[in-house]
Amino acid sequence: MILNSDAGDIPTPDDLTFEAALSLQRLQPRLDAFWEEHQTSPELREDFQRRLEHYWTELFRLLFQLYGRRYDFFYHLEQILVTAATAWAARPDDLRVVDQHRENHPGWFLSEEVTGGALYVDLFSENLGRLRDSIEYFRRLGLTYIHLMPLFAVRPGDNDGGYAISNYRSVDPRLGTIDDLRTLADELRAAGIILVLDFVFNHTSDDHEWALQAQSGNREYQQYYYIFPDRTLPDQYERTLREIFPTVRRGNFTWHDG
Repeated sequence: MILNSDAGDIPTPDDLTFEAALSLQRLQPRLDAFWEEHQTSPELREDFQRRLEHYWTELFRLLFQLYGRRYDFFYHLEQILVTAATAWAARPDDLRVVDQHRENHPGWFLSEEVTGGALYVDLFSENLGRLRDSIEYFRRLGLTYIHLMPLFAVRPGDNDGGYAISNYRSVDPRLGTIDDLRTLADELRAAGIILVLDFVFNHTSDDHEWALQAQSGNREYQQYYYIFPDRTLPDQYERTLREIFPTVRRGNFTWHDG
């Protein structure tokens, strides 16, 4: 990293712009090899590259601000790029049409024609399959997006209202399956309704794979959490940390016998 000597070890905006461009230059061969390996069409490559170059500097700046001091920063930068390319190559054509529309109308979500609703699947329709029966009802209401409250697999018992996720890749079996969720998303989109889901990755249950690895002593996964040997430091943090549900759940740290 090239740093401004007058600013100590804090990179200037020009530094970050330079380093972002240099990092992308070094990563480009990896991306080109990915396209060749997956025989991606020139049109898709060009579209991805155009968007990448447009957003890369800002993405790099945000990631560096959070993780730039980590020794493996460049590794994760590469993984993010490859993951994005993989998702782009597999993206369905109808979603590409939506992407293009939103790119042409970047303020689409500010329109007075955008009207949303939020619901818990189990309370509204019991499961995802039966929720599909209400799509026409949502359309008549004029809804253009539906925000489904947490529906992923959760731990038994207390699960923070569905936010203590056990597995982000699985739906709570009481509500349905991932295939049910895909079908719902497709049918909502066909009706002109956007599906909105929460992915709050700083919330996991104690039986999530990351948490189980951390509890087993895996140092890599212990870095995913704030772990303390006793309540000395957590109690100091509690003096200024906001409580989300102060009347029903006090504090932000929990002692775990693991």
